[in-house]
Amino acid sequence: MGELLALCYIGGIAEVALISGISHVLFPELAALSYDIFKRPQGKWASAPLLLVLTPFLAAVVGLWLQHQWGYGPLSLGLGISAALFFIKVLRSPIAPAISAGVLPIALDDGSWWYAGAVLFSTSLLALGSVLRQKFQKNAHPPLPPPSQADRIDDEVECPATQYHWLPYFIVFLAIAMGLVLFSGWRFILYPPLVVIAYEMFAHADVCPWARKPVLLVLACLLTASSGLGIFLLLGHGPLAVILSMGVSIALIRFFDLHAPPATAVGLLPFVIDHPDWRFPLAVALGTGLLSLIFRQYKLRHRSLAHPPAQG
Repeated sequence: MGELLALCYIGGIAEVALISGISHVLFPELAALSYDIFKRPQGKWASAPLLLVLTPFLAAVVGLWLQHQWGYGPLSLGLGISAALFFIKVLRSPIAPAISAGVLPIALDDGSWWYAGAVLFSTSLLALGSVLRQKFQKNAHPPLPPPSQADRIDDEVECPATQYHWLPYFIVFLAIAMGLVLFSGWRFILYPPLVVIAYEMFAHADVCPWARKPVLLVLACLLTASSGLGIFLLLGHGPLAVILSMGVSIALIRFFDLHAPPATAVGLLPFVIDHPDWRFPLAVALGTGLLSLIFRQYKLRHRSLAHPPAQG
């Protein structure tokens, strides 16, 4: 039921984007947010409707301002990510996909202020749906079962970071990825949902579900990107194409037993990129592969510090 509601929601948003001509109404991270919120109505994201609206909106406004000031580049990206992390910290917000909201207008090099309004509209509609879903579940018979172990892990992953020993590795990843972007010209090596994936991966390394399966993460993101691109090229921007793309993404992460909601956002990126082509899925694979390699080094270093070799 939760997955069906998420698909209906994303299809409705796609219809609004098509009718209004404002493609940014279909903010790709809505896939991850709606998937988790409707599937887990008692989860951290679903339980914070005000922050669900406020955090992405603030990040989007700052991202737009940075795009107007400096366009696309390391400075604007770094400041956009930093601002989103600042809002998450100050507001104690669990809405990590807000990072992507701040990065997306810079990555697309699109400074239209309609984007901030579109993010506000889409997340407000999702927050309303979340509240109504929770009210329905409270009156449901039988009532919701107690949270499972997987639910508790998801809640922990969605909590704001409390320690920052991982931050240097996160910065190194961003710096190398940005260097590859500047060298290759493939802007979506550092695609916006990847920053969210990396943040949750580093900040909650011990419990993050996809942190334990880095190779499958690369494969899943490559396939969701490829399927999203293929569906877009075949069917265009319509709601059916968007629903199908998100449905395939959900099917892929379920097939790989990889609970990674941010990966569902990857398949929607072709619907907001200008003239996406075969380079998009390759860039996604390169960026995700780089993240997996650097995260592996972080885990090895973290393990060696936690368990130093015996002396003598």
